Amino acid sequence: MNEKIRIIHMGPAKCAVDLGDGSERGEYVNQDYILHSLGRPHRAISLMYCYYPLDEQWPQRISEAMKDADVSFAWDYPYDDYFTYKGGLEGDTKGEPFSYMREIRAHGQDVILTLTVDPHVSDEQLIAIAKDLRTFGRMQLRINHEATGNWFSFNKRCTYQEVADFYVRFHKIIKEYSPNVKTVLCIGGIEDLKKTEIEKESEFSEAVRATDIWSVDKYMALHWGWPYDVAESGGTSHGRYAVKDIYEKTKRSYLRYKEINGGVSKPMVMSEFNADGDVTGPYEQAEMVKLFADMLKNDPDEWFTGFTFYQFRDRGRLGLEIEDPNNPDVGIPQPEMQTYKELIHDEFFYPAITEGEEISLPVKLRWGGSEDAEGISIPLHFDSNPTFCEVTFEENVNLMMEINGKWFYKSPKAKTIDLMSAFFEKPLKGEADLTLKLFAPPASGENTPEDGEDWLENSYTVINKLPHIRIRFKATEPSLD
Repeated sequence: MNEKIRIIHMGPAKCAVDLGDGSERGEYVNQDYILHSLGRPHRAISLMYCYYPLDEQWPQRISEAMKDADVSFAWDYPYDDYFTYKGGLEGDTKGEPFSYMREIRAHGQDVILTLTVDPHVSDEQLIAIAKDLRTFGRMQLRINHEATGNWFSFNKRCTYQEVADFYVRFHKIIKEYSPNVKTVLCIGGIEDLKKTEIEKESEFSEAVRATDIWSVDKYMALHWGWPYDVAESGGTSHGRYAVKDIYEKTKRSYLRYKEINGGVSKPMVMSEFNADGDVTGPYEQAEMVKLFADMLKNDPDEWFTGFTFYQFRDRGRLGLEIEDPNNPDVGIPQPEMQTYKELIHDEFFYPAITEGEEISLPVKLRWGGSEDAEGISIPLHFDSNPTFCEVTFEENVNLMMEINGKWFYKSPKAKTIDLMSAFFEKPLKGEADLTLKLFAPPASGENTPEDGEDWLENSYTVINKLPHIRIRFKATEPSLD
């Protein structure tokens, strides 16, 4: 089997899919559960945190520090009600969000860290954050998102020009101290199709030119009054919009960003995307998501890089699952779960995997990130749909594996991985030749200088021995009935 092993490369999809995991509306869900639920890793997982170290309540989460406060809107607290960033000049990288970032990267995904920050913090505090992020590879940092709005604390403390200037200041610090990190500018973009300029264009033009990635947040329906009221017909705390208008506004935003940048394009993403089931109900919610995805697929222009679905599990109706009110560790899948699952397995949204030359072991695999990784493929022949299919490893390696369109995670401590669930939803109808694909993201979730001069962007793992692959096509013992 050694002589038939080939090197493979995983590159970007035509349109990347990222997933929000936890926010003010829901708790973080572990990556093993998400992987088993959806059948494939995402390009990136988005985490949402805040950093207001100059406030007296810091570092407590503000809704817990002021649990008896009389508020009627999610953003009525002194600072944003996200999980609090435990690193920086005042902290360390042992807790959140770093424990989650390590898990995300070990599971073959990049990290998108959304961070709302008090614009009055010092350069020293921002430098400390930049240094925190150096070991996490090709991650993205979304700084003070929805910055042309008026609900987040940073907008209440500063003018729009000051918020824009802060973005550029933080961006420059990131580029100097953590060149592996790409910054994401998330502003309103084109909000009115009758206008040609983006929201607060004069204030944010320099930020548009400075940032690495352009973004907007677009909800096709949203109940922004949640959880303080119920969205009923005639109410004023929710809205619903035509999918085609959301699509057009997003595309027009990209084109205007490009004009501001002298005609030079940059990656364009939608950092929060969904329709709120509070407004649409569960069935039309799924229909709207599919309609937007179909518009992307049918657009001949190549302008859109990817979107982040908001989110996996939600206490309201903005998730693939609704959090069980009796137990926050339990999720109740919604109809859009199946719609989304079909969407992310579509070739248009699936990472491009290409096969290269034959190789022999040992082999040194490179992990640059979910859009640039080198693995190996092992050819397997199946006489029919299997009854047993499992792999057993002698080496304590960290791996992401794919067969028959389904992905599996193998931690360094795991020895045997049962692959049979790859054939439950897609059973083989006869003989088939498949490949088992192996990639090796960093086991610790972090890159280290020991990996060489390119360690900020790449990690390496040596595979010395292939796993033992057990495939059987009938029960161990025949039926006695």
